[in-house]
Formats: sequence, C-alpha cells, structure tokens
Amino acid sequence: MRRRRSGLNFGRQKKKVNMSVVKEACVWIIEIAITLLVAFTLVYFVGLRTSVVGQSMAETLNGGDEILVNRFIYKVTDPRPNDVIVFLPNGNEKSHYYIKRVIAVPGDTLQIKNGEVYVNGELFAEDVDVAQMEDAGLAAEEITLGEDEYFVLGDNRNNSEDSRYANIGNIKKEYIIGKVWFRVAPFKDFGFL
Repeated sequence: MRRRRSGLNFGRQKKKVNMSVVKEACVWIIEIAITLLVAFTLVYFVGLRTSVVGQSMAETLNGGDEILVNRFIYKVTDPRPNDVIVFLPNGNEKSHYYIKRVIAVPGDTLQIKNGEVYVNGELFAEDVDVAQMEDAGLAAEEITLGEDEYFVLGDNRNNSEDSRYANIGNIKKEYIIGKVWFRVAPFKDFGFL
C-alpha cells in the first residue's frame, strides 16, 4: 500500500500549455474583432435603412419597399444625374425621408417643355421609362442651379412632390442623406438598384 505523503512535493511536473489551443483562441479573437469592425463600418457609413413612402418613385421603388442607403458615397463624390437619392426637404429633420432621382447638378440649366426635361438645352437622357409631365411647375421657366444645388424628380412624374414645387425646390447637398443602393424588401425585388 502506498501512503500519501503530506506536505509539498517539488518533484511534480508542471502542466504544459497546449500552444495549438492558444493559437486557435487568438485566431478566433482576431476574426471576431475584424467582423465587429466591418459591421460597425457598414452600420455607420452605409447602414441607414428606411422605407419608401408613397408612389412617387414607381416603377423603380414602391410604397413600403425597404431600402438601404449608402451614406458614405457623397462624402467623397458628388451626386450625378440619374442617381436615386434620399434627402430631407429643406433640411427638415421632422419630415420623412424623400427619395427622388437627380436630374440636374450644380451649374446646370434646365427647363421642362412639352412634358420633357431639357438640361443645358438637350433632352435629358433618362435611365428609366417615365411618362410625360402634365405640370412643369417652377421648371416651366428656365432654372439655373446654384452652387451646391440639385434638381430632383420622382420617376412617377405625374404623382410626385419634387423640385418642380416651391415646398421642395432645389435640394442643397447638405440635405442629402445618401444614395439608394439596395432593396431588402419585398423579397421578390431583393437586390441592388
């Protein structure tokens, strides 16, 4: 029979650390940190999710569609004609987001004649099929956009509150939230715009 000795035993061997487990744990920690960084970046710069209100952008977007907005792009570039943008009318933070298509950019001259949009004297090249406009509004007379101003229209031209009307008018860049880039709902229309 073996007797157990009491007291300290300096003859015991130390347990060895399993380095492969430590390396694997470090890899997991790094992967989680990278994932969190990417998620934070996407949410901060791109992650604005909003709903389309009304039918002013039909057929491109319909009321109730859920979209993602790229808030970063216009920090490095300017909106271009045919971009679909999200903005606050006159910077009113209590208003819902408006979604419209950029027609003219700073320095452009535009006019709506016979239901068609002319930018700098030439017929505007639409990226989508739109109906002729019944009401030219403020654009019945020639408009020259100032520095930092954009003229926007809804794709549903005869059912859209846009730059043709005084309560919206020309959009200043500081009121633009970002560019619409992805539809998340309804699922049948899921994808990039």
